Amino acid sequence: MTAPTAAAAVRSRPRLPRLLALQVRTEFAATLRSAEFVGGVIAIPVLLYAMFGLPPARNLLPGGTSVGAMMAVSFSAYGIVSLAIFTFGDDLAKERGRGWTRTLRATPLPTAVHLAGKTAMALAHATLIVLAIGIVAGLFGDVRLDATTWLRLGAALVAGVLAFSTVGFALAYLVRPRAATMIANLLFLPLSFCSGFFFPLRELPSFLQTLAPYLPTYHFGQLAWQQVADRTDVEAFVGVAPQPVGVHLAWVLGCFLVFGALAIFAAGREAVARRG
Repeated sequence: MTAPTAAAAVRSRPRLPRLLALQVRTEFAATLRSAEFVGGVIAIPVLLYAMFGLPPARNLLPGGTSVGAMMAVSFSAYGIVSLAIFTFGDDLAKERGRGWTRTLRATPLPTAVHLAGKTAMALAHATLIVLAIGIVAGLFGDVRLDATTWLRLGAALVAGVLAFSTVGFALAYLVRPRAATMIANLLFLPLSFCSGFFFPLRELPSFLQTLAPYLPTYHFGQLAWQQVADRTDVEAFVGVAPQPVGVHLAWVLGCFLVFGALAIFAAGREAVARRG
């Protein structure tokens, strides 16, 4: 590194926190301008929980775990995977299609700060999803969990935004911007359906039951369900015996790394193509 370059790097360090704070405020303002997006992101999983999770909420699994608590986990996981894929995939693809990502490269704002701002807002939205479903479950489903369990569950679920963010990044750079919404739906709905977020796996066709253990979202669900129930109740609810926690964690981390590598490759390929 040459002296002027090093000096510039040193001078730029104190600016990064301020740039990040500014980017988070910008993302927050953009969120307020598109309140229907936030409403949809939070309202849809809450409505689905109210429709399908509350009616059997007071039923108990063999070990005493309420079905309402397990359904709250399922629809929270559904909402968070949706948030990760659409925020980082569809939204970023649209910015790419409008040329916004290319414009940003010509500004002093580092791309990492731009993405960090989106990540911060996605984490905030994920927290709101868990809180909203938790409130509905407590008020109308008589779901009672101690504070430690809520915190542990919330941390596991919100971390899903980070775990599946790379799926969205890869989608944003691998498909054409106009096709991003369709591809995101084609990817997200089967992942949610086949992972047991809507129905126990034993109620699905046998070939889908066979497919589930190869889906990272299924393993994410297993990690979340095990925060509120023991292995016996998880098996009774999902219809499949859980594997050791390390196996589920390895699948989720593997998904993060594989799709992260794909996203970096696709973004690099696009940058090379633009330079000609």
